[in-house]
Parts: sequence; structure tokens; C-alpha cells
Amino acid sequence: MPPPEARALVEALAARGQTVASAESLTAGLFAATVAEVPGASAVLRGGLIVYATDLKATLAGVPPDLLDRVGPVHPDTAAALADGARARCGADWGVGLTGVAGPTEQDGVPVGTVHLGIAGPSGTTVTSLALDGDRAAVRRGAVAAALRAAADRVAES
Repeated sequence: MPPPEARALVEALAARGQTVASAESLTAGLFAATVAEVPGASAVLRGGLIVYATDLKATLAGVPPDLLDRVGPVHPDTAAALADGARARCGADWGVGLTGVAGPTEQDGVPVGTVHLGIAGPSGTTVTSLALDGDRAAVRRGAVAAALRAAADRVAES
């Protein structure tokens, strides 16, 4: 059964005739897969980009290489660029970008559990940064749940 956050996002998008796409790093497609669990998701889910490797963030999602060089792959500005890229590259009304460190060890000095979520929509892009607890699976699941809630809230407010 899909989580309630996924249902809320699909229902909010469907009510407005809008679509969503994702560019995912640490979640490696889990956000899009979770949305796809909801009956009727095909009407709102455009697709997603799995950009686990840093170079793919630039080549597939359109994150500026100079941004990646300057701030790295796990940064609020990178999450925003991922969201913008997902929206543009997939032709969606909304884009969701997820980046962070799931563990088990820190990455480039960034602690395990650090997650940045970008939500890009018709009125601009916002970023939420989180510090999640738990093992690798818990961080990834927590990131998806938070992204679903954030996206549903933004869509509902639009």
C-alpha cells in the first residue's frame, strides 16, 4: 500500500492537472517508485532521473558543472538545481531534487543523514535541509517521505 504522503501528492497534482518529475541522487529512484505505487500515478508522474554519480548530475539533470565544483554534490544549491533540472528535462510542472548522504560513512566531510530536498514549481524553487537519523535505508526512506510531504504541500499551496 502506498504511503499517505504519496497519495496526497498524486491527488493534489491530479486535482490541478499538473505533473511531477524527480532527479534523485541518494534515493536512486525511490521517490519516483513510491509515487508510482499510487493508483492513477500515470496521470501525474512524468518520470525521473537517477543521478547517483556526480557527473550525471550535470549531464542528465543539467546541474551547472561550476556549481558542482564550487559546492559539491551534497548542498542545498545542488538540490535546487536538481529540482529545476528534473522539471525542465522531463517537461513537468513540478520538479523534485534529492541529494544527501545515506551512509554508512560521511562524504567529503558531510555527515551521514544530511539531506537536501529541492522542490521546483511554477512559482519558483525552494529547498529544505534535514538531518535524519538511522541507518542507510532509514535515511533514504526518510528523505523520500519528507520530499513527498514537501512537494504535496507546495502543490496544495499553489
